[in-house]
Amino acid sequence: MYQALRISRSEFVPVRNLSYHVRTWGEPAPARPPLVLLHGWMDVAASWQFVVDALAESRWVLAPDWRGFGLTAGGNVDNYWMPDYLADLDWLLDHYAGDTPVDLVGHSMGGNVAMQYSGVRPQRIRRLVNLEGFGMPTFEPDQAPARYAKWIDEQKCLHRGEKALASYSAVDGVARRLMKTNPRLSQDKADWLAAHWSAPRPHADGGDRWEILGDPAHKIINAHIFRCDEMLALYAAIAAPVLAVEASDDSLGQWWKGRYTLAEYHERLKKVPDARIARVEDAGHMLHHDQPARVASLIEGFFAG
Repeated sequence: MYQALRISRSEFVPVRNLSYHVRTWGEPAPARPPLVLLHGWMDVAASWQFVVDALAESRWVLAPDWRGFGLTAGGNVDNYWMPDYLADLDWLLDHYAGDTPVDLVGHSMGGNVAMQYSGVRPQRIRRLVNLEGFGMPTFEPDQAPARYAKWIDEQKCLHRGEKALASYSAVDGVARRLMKTNPRLSQDKADWLAAHWSAPRPHADGGDRWEILGDPAHKIINAHIFRCDEMLALYAAIAAPVLAVEASDDSLGQWWKGRYTLAEYHERLKKVPDARIARVEDAGHMLHHDQPARVASLIEGFFAG
């Protein structure tokens, strides 16, 4: 199994009505901002271990489990909203950083949160690295009625138990699932990650099954249509330099089949006052697993800028 080089600690922080789990590495240093890492959808804070181990320099690193993921409870809700992540992050930075601007990294959903938050609180971010946080395709207002209807229908499915996450008889089943989703993930990393991405829970048959540490309510779509004009206004308000990192595999092309493209994403990035783009070769969407050393090098080089 993968052997972590830098050992993390777990802390729980009161955030609004939740007890937020935060994984931390290193110690605070005078005049050095914390490095804050935000994981993506259906992921956990421990997912950053490979990048943290690849950092050339030891830093104080903070990585929360978003509400409803990992060891942070969801608060008994039946759907999740982007503004909650923004508010949660603000509370966490109050606790850990006070008025000190932080270095922020976000992957996928975490990258989208990081970009939007940096427009809401530009004074709190020193520099920002966005790993494949592309946003969504543009929606038209006349799509709203069907969107609301789908949101209601999916909630009914959730309450009928039709959106449960898969469970596994042993942790190695979780590892196989991770490797199937990401063929570049090595066996040792998959075994290590599976033990943090899931946990054994008692089942009706009297035995334990390994369940993914994610709330099925995350599978419910957002009720509101994605507002590209609103997102671009947030991009324009970002004061920090931004490094937008994308993998050599075209995730957008795979997901959206031409409905939303890298060229459109690059056009949106022009709204950010100071943004540049980097590419990681031989990597897919989980580029922090595929090429952690390259991702760590990009992060450190940019933050040293």
